Amino acid sequence: MTGILSGSHPARAPEAVKRPLVQVRNLRKYFPLVTGILPRARAQVKAVDGVSFDIFPGETLSLVGESGCGKSTTGRAILRLIEATGGEIHFDGQDVRAMDSEELRQLRRRAQIIFQDPFASLNPRMTVGQMLDEVLRVHRLGKDRAARRSRIRQLLDIVGLLPEHTDRYPHEFSGGQRQRIGIARALSVEPDFIVCDEPVSALDVSVQAQVINLLKDLQDNLGIAYLFIAHDLAVVEHVSDRVAVMYLGHIVESAPVRTLYEHPSHPYTQALLSAAPRPEPRREGSRDRIVLRGDVPSPVSPPTGCPFRTRCWHPSKDALCAEVLPALEPLAGDDHASACIKCRDDRDYGLDRSPA
Repeated sequence: MTGILSGSHPARAPEAVKRPLVQVRNLRKYFPLVTGILPRARAQVKAVDGVSFDIFPGETLSLVGESGCGKSTTGRAILRLIEATGGEIHFDGQDVRAMDSEELRQLRRRAQIIFQDPFASLNPRMTVGQMLDEVLRVHRLGKDRAARRSRIRQLLDIVGLLPEHTDRYPHEFSGGQRQRIGIARALSVEPDFIVCDEPVSALDVSVQAQVINLLKDLQDNLGIAYLFIAHDLAVVEHVSDRVAVMYLGHIVESAPVRTLYEHPSHPYTQALLSAAPRPEPRREGSRDRIVLRGDVPSPVSPPTGCPFRTRCWHPSKDALCAEVLPALEPLAGDDHASACIKCRDDRDYGLDRSPA
């Protein structure tokens, strides 16, 4: 695993290990809804609306939630692949939103992304070697062509590909192999942080396990921090240190992975976990299935108050839920926060019966 550690990595602040690597505060991303013969923005799609979290060096924070809740938009806004509407993003103490083009190029060296679709994210007209060589040239890694070729072979070896794959095109690989190419491209600049945007959702189950184990091995050996975006709760449980649950552009609960899975607090989190397939669904201690009624509200006109209130199953919800937007506040006893005015004194509503 040390083959790509060339010693030319950008200098890190000595206090970096004592503070979050990534800090996000009140992040917002609104997309204008343009209609009419004369195009005008008549409304806004509130894809991300007030998201805050920290990611520390070498850890994995997972974002989970239904499709359209803002997970991928959050990841792309952090890297400035799309521009945020508001809020603060800091990477290793630097203000990402205030960076100029040269500072952004340096950020790309330390923060990368693995895209969900491994085929769409690769240039079909370039070989694997050409794609990786382009990255190394842009970031001025490798003193000459021979050094870059050697580095490319090391990268392919790390992700489990062969040297002869260098001269092949993306269509000549399987889905799992293409995702490994995407991982090699992200690793080529020796990043400290990678946004993994549903990196295994398009892969077969057997291949998913190979890619997940590869990501964990790379983290153990290189100390990379991940923002892991996924739907599969079993995968999230396996890879995460902490988990944040998103709904309609908001984070509604965050906690260490074991705390969240054993003691979920927010009614939406409980519904998600109750829907996850279990090997023995009738086993004593399994959660009752919670069926959510209705559809997810439109992000163009979200409900007032709690964003989840229109589908909330909790029996004690009342008119206050329609008036108050609950803040993500800590719960007593651990690093656990929930955005629900009904869960302060009764964290699990009596429905958590996980085996000890």
